[in-house]
Amino acid sequence: MLKMETKINWEDVGFRCGLEIHQELSGNKLFCYCSTDLREQNKLFEIKRKLRPSEGEIGEKDLASLFEEQRNREFIYYGYKNEACLMDTDDEPPHPINQKALKTSLEVALLLKLKIPDELIVMRKTITNGSCISGFQRTLVVGLGTEQSYIETSQGRIRIKDLYLEEDSAKIIKTEENKVYYSLSRSGIPLIELGTKADIKTPKQALEAAQSIGTILRSCNGIKHGIGTIRQDINISIKNHSRIELKGFQDLKSMPMVIETEVLRQLKNKNEDSHVRKVEPDFTSSYLRPMPGSTRLYPETDIPHIPITSQLIKSTEIPELITERALNFERKYNIQSHYTREIIKENVPFDYYAEKYKIDPKFIAHLLIEIPKELRSRFNIKDDPKKEHFDFILGNIEKNKIPKEATIEILKELITGIKPDISKYSIVSLAELEGFIKNLVEENKGVSISGLMGDIMKKYRGKVDGSLVMKFLKKYYEESNNDS
Repeated sequence: MLKMETKINWEDVGFRCGLEIHQELSGNKLFCYCSTDLREQNKLFEIKRKLRPSEGEIGEKDLASLFEEQRNREFIYYGYKNEACLMDTDDEPPHPINQKALKTSLEVALLLKLKIPDELIVMRKTITNGSCISGFQRTLVVGLGTEQSYIETSQGRIRIKDLYLEEDSAKIIKTEENKVYYSLSRSGIPLIELGTKADIKTPKQALEAAQSIGTILRSCNGIKHGIGTIRQDINISIKNHSRIELKGFQDLKSMPMVIETEVLRQLKNKNEDSHVRKVEPDFTSSYLRPMPGSTRLYPETDIPHIPITSQLIKSTEIPELITERALNFERKYNIQSHYTREIIKENVPFDYYAEKYKIDPKFIAHLLIEIPKELRSRFNIKDDPKKEHFDFILGNIEKNKIPKEATIEILKELITGIKPDISKYSIVSLAELEGFIKNLVEENKGVSISGLMGDIMKKYRGKVDGSLVMKFLKKYYEESNNDS
């Protein structure tokens, strides 16, 4: 964690803080069938637009939207194959809601003991900074906090305020003067927004809470993994100052540093109106726009209300937390904790292979986790192994047709499209191996163990266990030296 010298007494300055965590979901988009893979490989179209704010439900225009209108910017949108459609460009009504995304949001709501409404109402949220091509984002409340809705931290409980399921925004490609270029591939991806109450008392607690919420979200089905799939916003207020929202964290670990820097800035600046700021790479922040209000929300008339039946709730399973899952993996298979963390983080189907093949689970974990990394680092192989590749290797090891030591060579051939000749990796009998080593030592007296080891592995690489070779080699090397 990054540290900085500070004399701030957080209680004295009246520090209060709440989090908004945004987590992308996998599968298809929320209201159409486009992919969420974000490959952006084949551009099909380009659209130019200017956006103006609409009146909210009470007949007023949102302050943040009016601010964006005054900037008078032009927005250019790129649509890529399989990742944007007429729904994304606001040229056809939204399709029925993505049921998998809905189920994931319900899982999170149940896990956090939120109150789920009897029916979900889709709202339009006015956004005219260009990140939504239609000028609005669809959002719906899935859960509201109860007395049991909280997470524990070392400095006390943090209450969960609410949970939304909404469309993600478009991604900025570049900015040129008054023109902003966006990719529509991210627009419409299902997004969970989880908000806490302002119970956070210190920057350290803010980081702990964000990490805890991230663990909870990653425990659920249908969560996207990787850089950029989870984003954090922070709402900060101190005594006699307006609330400030910080957006755009480059690294979660920088959160305490950013918060401290922002509070020091606020202490030097009096009489600020409430507004949103962008976090910069040097941990400072810059003015982004006024704070949006409730006037930007109005009902979505193209989507019927979504009933939440008791049957739907009963069919939604509360997931096991990652931390609990990791401990269960370690107990069940007796594998190291660093393997379980990787298995869960990368959603590796370890159970499938461990149950199917009667092979040491430690070796299976090594095969699935470490060997693909070695192929990338040693041989610059960027393609990931496929399920059938692992099945081929484990099936032949189980039938005693190939040794474990041949794994990396065979996997390299499989990934690059070569059909392996497993006969060249056939397991050497112990008698043959021991006899070869004994003769080699007798014929090469005076040669070091490392030199002899090189000769043996040159002949038997990929066919024998290196530790077994060393065992025989030491035995006959010591006997040879004793005889002389």
